[in-house]
Amino acid sequence: MSRFSQMTWMNPPVEQAVLDDGLEVVAGARTDFWRETFYGFVRDDGHFLWEAVSGDFTAEVTIEGQYSALYDQAGLMMRLSDQHWIKCGVEVNDGQPVFSTVITNTHSDWATMPLPFDAGKLRLRMTRHAEAVRVDVANPVGGWILARLGYLPPQMPAWVGIMACSPERAGFRVRFSDYRCGPAIPRALHEGH
Repeated sequence: MSRFSQMTWMNPPVEQAVLDDGLEVVAGARTDFWRETFYGFVRDDGHFLWEAVSGDFTAEVTIEGQYSALYDQAGLMMRLSDQHWIKCGVEVNDGQPVFSTVITNTHSDWATMPLPFDAGKLRLRMTRHAEAVRVDVANPVGGWILARLGYLPPQMPAWVGIMACSPERAGFRVRFSDYRCGPAIPRALHEGH
């Protein structure tokens, strides 16, 4: 049985198909997660497939998206409440897929970084160590690249899983595979874990 079939949707997508090697999702039109900053609106209608996790953890997934429109996005999410969460993954910005993280503590922030390799298929991981949330991207030639280290309130139970949004269009398609969530990796940041 697929791990995905044991998880719960917040805002189910327009289409979903459980595959031998994962899950394919088609995002609904104008779906997103965002709170206030710069744009002045709250959006909480993106697609999020989650499982409950307590304490520290590391979650990983491989994503393959058909990115084309501004803000097409897919990746991992950890949600503590509607005002405290992180999403991370590939997102289209100015015509290019980049690696993106949004951390929300009542208000959202947004950070992007160019990828030195093709974003079409990408593995990423998210780790929680108490109040610290770490996001890494797998380098195709080996090892991991630190993409973000941020804060979320500690000791709150978390919903963890995959997310996809399509703020500017309908029909964004993405495949998730090899999802896992388990014990946290070591806290060391600079030893290539």
